[in-house]
Amino acid sequence: MSSNPPADAFPPETQLDERDGRYLRKAIVWSHAGRRRGNRPFGAVVVSAVGEVLAEAYCNTAETGDVTGHAETNAVRMLADRKLSRDELASATIYSSGEPCVMCAGAIFWSGIGRVVFGIDAERLRLFRGERGDQRDAELSCRDVFRSSPHPIECIGPALIDEASAAHVGAWKT
Repeated sequence: MSSNPPADAFPPETQLDERDGRYLRKAIVWSHAGRRRGNRPFGAVVVSAVGEVLAEAYCNTAETGDVTGHAETNAVRMLADRKLSRDELASATIYSSGEPCVMCAGAIFWSGIGRVVFGIDAERLRLFRGERGDQRDAELSCRDVFRSSPHPIECIGPALIDEASAAHVGAWKT
């Protein structure tokens, strides 16, 4: 019996338009930057409705020892300095190299960001991480968190799966 699930067990890849592809690739670049610094390979970029980059971040948990230092939470924290209105945040998009975990989905919800585009999904990511207890996550989809929101949060992904997966190759302990 194979330890890898069949390909149809994974969510299908979403095709992106040029704008979404461009910014998701920026988040993927940040995932590689985080990995080069010894962190988990995740990156995030927040972009306004008019295309202004509002925040860019990578996961810095290994550098800081802060377990909440995921790329998305770091990006959301950066938004606080910008003093954006609720409307500006609701029309913004966060691009994440990986599907947001439960904590990050909560931070996105609380920030008021209205749109999420992500690369590798949690199911595929679990194959990279393996079955070690210190590398497990809460197996709750970000979509479940966003569905419970009283305000709409559009969620698009997985997308650019091969590109988003590249930073994870060899990055996780086995």
